[in-house]
Amino acid sequence: MAVPFRKVSKTRGRKRRTHYVINANTTIKCPKCGEMIKPHRVCPKCGTYKNKEVVKTTEE
Repeated sequence: MAVPFRKVSKTRGRKRRTHYVINANTTIKCPKCGEMIKPHRVCPKCGTYKNKEVVKTTEE
């Protein structure tokens, strides 16, 4: 079984982990109703995608 010849230093290990970051989810405003939604998805509130009604929604 292979064993490392030397211990990995704290600096070297931390340099490798610089890209381990959690990014916030991207959201955009729906052009029709102004609801914040994920891009490239149907708006759950008004049911539109690319300014076309895709899903019928009931208005209360």
